[in-house]
Amino acid sequence: MQKIDVMGGAVSAIEQGFIQEQIASSSYKYQQAIERNEKIIVGVNKYISQENTVTPLMKLDEAVEKNQIERLKAFKLNRNQPLVAEKLAIIQEKSATTENLMPFVIDAVEHHCTLGEIANVLRGVWGSIRGNESKVESRK
Repeated sequence: MQKIDVMGGAVSAIEQGFIQEQIASSSYKYQQAIERNEKIIVGVNKYISQENTVTPLMKLDEAVEKNQIERLKAFKLNRNQPLVAEKLAIIQEKSATTENLMPFVIDAVEHHCTLGEIANVLRGVWGSIRGNESKVESRK
């Protein structure tokens, strides 16, 4: 903490890359300790199972899926659509600023906006990371 204070505080330390460097260094040392068996992680470097077990995938009954889709449709039909559109527009507007979005997201949820609708608005402004490409794809 003293070193961070000398650097001018946390923001300055972050801007200088000090915090990131400390995290990377700590992660590297931790991984080295695991690999030298100084740090024991059950199932990783100690008591490793030799048998290859296949965990069966959970299969959802199609009736459950259809029921949930119908519930979502009914939910969307019974809400104030102009108010939903207004709340989503506010999130879109505020997401282009540095303002804290959480109060607007909470307000939108309280007015029956779905997580999918909110996420789509945010993807529309910020783009999305797809697959392993680690590439931001803007939808503007």
